[in-house]
Amino acid sequence: MSSLPPRHHCPYALDGSAADIHGEAAALRTMGPATQVELPGGVAAWSVTDPDLVRRLLVHPHVSMDAHQHWPAYLNGDLPADWPLQIWVDIRTVQTAYGPDHRRLRRPLVPAFTARRVRALASRIAETAAAVLDDVAEVAATAPDGVVDLRTHFASRLPWLMVTALLGLPEAMHDDFQRINDTVFATDLTAEQAAANTAEATRLLGSLIAVKTERPGDDVTSALVDAHRTGLLGEQELADSLWMMMGAGYGTTAGLLDHAVVNLLTHPAQLDLAMSGRVGWDQVVEETLRHQAPVANFFLRFLTEDLYDEATGLTFARGDALVINYAAVGRDPGVHGPDAHVFDITRPTAREHLAFGYGSHYCLGAELARLEGRIALPALFSRYPGLAFAVAPDRLTPLPSLIFNGHRELPVRLDRTSNRWT
Repeated sequence: MSSLPPRHHCPYALDGSAADIHGEAAALRTMGPATQVELPGGVAAWSVTDPDLVRRLLVHPHVSMDAHQHWPAYLNGDLPADWPLQIWVDIRTVQTAYGPDHRRLRRPLVPAFTARRVRALASRIAETAAAVLDDVAEVAATAPDGVVDLRTHFASRLPWLMVTALLGLPEAMHDDFQRINDTVFATDLTAEQAAANTAEATRLLGSLIAVKTERPGDDVTSALVDAHRTGLLGEQELADSLWMMMGAGYGTTAGLLDHAVVNLLTHPAQLDLAMSGRVGWDQVVEETLRHQAPVANFFLRFLTEDLYDEATGLTFARGDALVINYAAVGRDPGVHGPDAHVFDITRPTAREHLAFGYGSHYCLGAELARLEGRIALPALFSRYPGLAFAVAPDRLTPLPSLIFNGHRELPVRLDRTSNRWT
């Protein structure tokens, strides 16, 4: 450990700007299956990078996601008053609940994500993808030098339209909600910026709830409003559940599509394998999820009791906070071999990832995200076979988020002949 730069000593200070998620994950992996880290704001936690340890912790009865019950630093007021990540422990959703509360909060969401309901969305995804790709062509036709940001106009646009359709979000609210969604998950915000975003999100959610209370429909928002009316959800749980649905259903799939595009454009031989049908698009999706986990780090879990992990020899103390480092887990050499850092859609272990979690907190929308990827990616590359970057790929800028893994922009041209990058 002494040969590493100072930032790599325990506790390792996580970079809130997320400038190099995988470099950070690789460094943490060298320190052991779990390493003490310092979160933005100087808050102590463990970063868990070993896949087997992650599985054990995610199903352990002494591991909670509820800071309101099980994080002494939160309960005792030991966190900085201006902690920029406060929203991640304040919210009350299925993602932050424990035991009976988790089951209660999950119940009204399950009907929207049954296998039958998800399969029935295939035609709508295809229609939406076609419309989005029409818009991409229109933007490119009027843009300087024909450059279009594929992050904004494809990778983000499709999942946003799908999640807002599921939620029944009125079109007049789309832009405001998307703007806040695109900023609230950043982990390099000042305390003032984070507080302003939280206040704006609260206002917008109040407006949406009022609309759906007055005019309910066949959508997830109306189902959650009804669950609140019958006493199943509290007022904060209702608003926070809606916010969670938007962020999780939008940001994760946007990251999946974003990184799939980047990896396929920078690996043209693999793109050819997929386009020719020699490798299925389901395999492309799974390898992307493994290689670039859309949620790089999941905040936070807490120990309800002291826990000794016999396999690793690590002891976690009651009240310790855990960050699950899915970026590191997906590239574990013990599972995927010494070339785990390489994108390879023929990889036999591609499906052996934890990108959607594990156990009772496995992502409800996992199959919907996969379906969007399997439909949207071949639609994109079939429509625009000359697609190419408008900048060198190493100039792409990552999102400033330790949570969502993606890029700020994906500038491309639709005609490869006008571009020297492949």
